[in-house]
Amino acid sequence: MGSELIYLAGEEIHEGKPLPPYSDIVCRFLDDFSAEILHDEDCKAYPDIVAVGFWARRGNIKRLKSCLGQEALRIGRGLAFHITPSNIPVQFIFSYMFGLLAGNANIVRVASKDYPQIKLLCTVLDRVLAREEYQVIRSMTAIVRYPRESIWTKAFSAQCQVRLIWGGDETIRNIRECPLPPRAVELTFADRYSVALIKADAVNEAEERALQRLAQDFYNDTFLMDQNACSSPQLILWQGDEKKLEGGKERFWLAVKKLAEGRYDFPPIKATSKYSLFCSNAVRFEQTGNLVAENNLLYRVPLKNISDDLTELRGSFGLFYEYDVKDLKELDPIMKGKMQTVTYYGIDPKALASMVLENGWLGIDRLVPIGKALDLDVIWDGYDIVEEMTRIVDVR
Repeated sequence: MGSELIYLAGEEIHEGKPLPPYSDIVCRFLDDFSAEILHDEDCKAYPDIVAVGFWARRGNIKRLKSCLGQEALRIGRGLAFHITPSNIPVQFIFSYMFGLLAGNANIVRVASKDYPQIKLLCTVLDRVLAREEYQVIRSMTAIVRYPRESIWTKAFSAQCQVRLIWGGDETIRNIRECPLPPRAVELTFADRYSVALIKADAVNEAEERALQRLAQDFYNDTFLMDQNACSSPQLILWQGDEKKLEGGKERFWLAVKKLAEGRYDFPPIKATSKYSLFCSNAVRFEQTGNLVAENNLLYRVPLKNISDDLTELRGSFGLFYEYDVKDLKELDPIMKGKMQTVTYYGIDPKALASMVLENGWLGIDRLVPIGKALDLDVIWDGYDIVEEMTRIVDVR
């Protein structure tokens, strides 16, 4: 049984004694972890690892701590068991840091896929955990890998006080067959759908430098993860003067295409997979229009209408769907629980937020500018994750 369980960082956890959230030792540890990442030459080659380093630095953790509700006495729940996704290499370390900040010991199962980012982060993490001053943190840390079909998920579920599942709907259903202790809580991060909302007039009026920045931000939200992240927009919604819509679209997509041509790794397997997905979507969704494409790199497909099944319409490797929206109320059919992030450009976010409240939309957990889609934080999918992983001690 034990031979299939591999410890990538930390050690076996024998007792999960909780700490208060944002305890001094955890904050110091994360700041040192940040410094190690940002000074490691191998880590510097991976932008997503560098982003982890910036996130863990003292200033950001201090900002997060200041946002924690101070109205009650809080302490970690004990042992947190994290099942992390296979499509985002650095997701596991964020989940681990959330658990630490909440004051919990953490068992984190990483993806079976052997990403170099996982190996590098675990090497740096173990280096910091080896310091004498952080033996308490080491005793709260177990980054593990084991096969999907294994007894370990059931074993760890049976002993944890918090379980976090980052994965698809089917993964969540399967893991929920492993029972939790009666008082344990569970946070699930399931399949979600995201869109971008762009004001064509703002694109037309943007100076060249601002346009290039917009293209870069959109590229980071989409191409960097091959559109696999739940927060990457699949559908691009356009607003604006009808006479200026097409000009805004052309200017935007030309800037994105030129940027992607110089940066995006686009082997033949991605091209064939994208074309296959486009064809299957065209058969399945009657509202898809004719393909707009100059080459294989960037596909644009207009939609004739919005329907409630559109959250199943996915793109990848540079396949995007578009719709001209005159009134945001047209979006009612897709603003269900599956909707996660709306990125925007040239749009008033307060007006968007008002639409969520006024229409009672079940979906939309995030409204962020284009370029911020992948910025993972303690508030995600409608949870304040650190608060959810703590318990309140009622003192009167």
